Amino acid sequence: MSNSMVTESWLADWGSGWNKFWFTSTTADTLAILRILTGAIALYTLLVWTCEFQGFIGGGLVSEEFRGLMFRTSLESTLAWSHFDWLDASLHMPVHIAGLVILLLFTVGYQTRVTAVLSALLVISYANRAMGALFGLDQMLAMLTLYLAISRCGDQYSVDCWLAKRNRSNAARKPSASWINGVATRLIQVHLCIVYLFAGLGKCQGDKWWDGEAIWGAVANHEYQTVDMLWMSEQMWLVAVLTMLTLFWEIGYAALIWPRLTRPVMLALAVPMHLGIGICLGMLEFGLIMLVANIAFVPPAFFQNDSSARDSLARYTST
Repeated sequence: MSNSMVTESWLADWGSGWNKFWFTSTTADTLAILRILTGAIALYTLLVWTCEFQGFIGGGLVSEEFRGLMFRTSLESTLAWSHFDWLDASLHMPVHIAGLVILLLFTVGYQTRVTAVLSALLVISYANRAMGALFGLDQMLAMLTLYLAISRCGDQYSVDCWLAKRNRSNAARKPSASWINGVATRLIQVHLCIVYLFAGLGKCQGDKWWDGEAIWGAVANHEYQTVDMLWMSEQMWLVAVLTMLTLFWEIGYAALIWPRLTRPVMLALAVPMHLGIGICLGMLEFGLIMLVANIAFVPPAFFQNDSSARDSLARYTST
């Protein structure tokens, strides 16, 4: 076989693998679960903003001058838009209530093709408006809602699905698979891998992560401490183990989450890691949204009851 034929064969195999990775048609089961949980957390976040609406969203505590200092270029300032910037102050609260309704409709899956897009825009808009309070929760919500907006996440476990089944012609129809669901799922998965990889590599720049004391510095910090973990000062070997395990898990996530043998282990470790952060450091919402994002690696067949779906689960996890 000539070199040109070998090259063509390799390119064909590579192209086939690329298309299979990104464009395999899947049902919306996993994305629907992500929609419900992400929407619920986003709705809760906006409800919390209501308690201090004037301070953070109305502009009382976070002034336009402060927001301007957050951007290095005029382009960044332009892209960091918020719909509240275009409204009179008297309309802020009514529009805020309308946003809560939209997120509720997105969560329950009503007119999802429209409310999903509006929910993504809302999450981004609020994050840009309350720039001084921006942290990981807002960024993960923006990422998930953005990718869910391009999917058909309302095809399952939704009011839209229930209304469709009321039509006799759709009563016996199985959930249809769509290539756009595969694209949305892969975008979430790849994005999550990048987040963990850079989080782990960033930790490597700190001395405390190399000497095994970083976890102790976190749990002993009174600013974030919600559970008394000072007993760990007498178990520094445990602190070292947890520190190294966290570092290994974050850096290795991008490689070990894909093989079927290591994927369950990585997903299982995500639970104590993120719940530990949420409970011990007072960032429960952030811990929960990270766990929700990890659901993207659970195949749709896991949430289905029919035997054919269970048979496909083994084929999915072997890829």
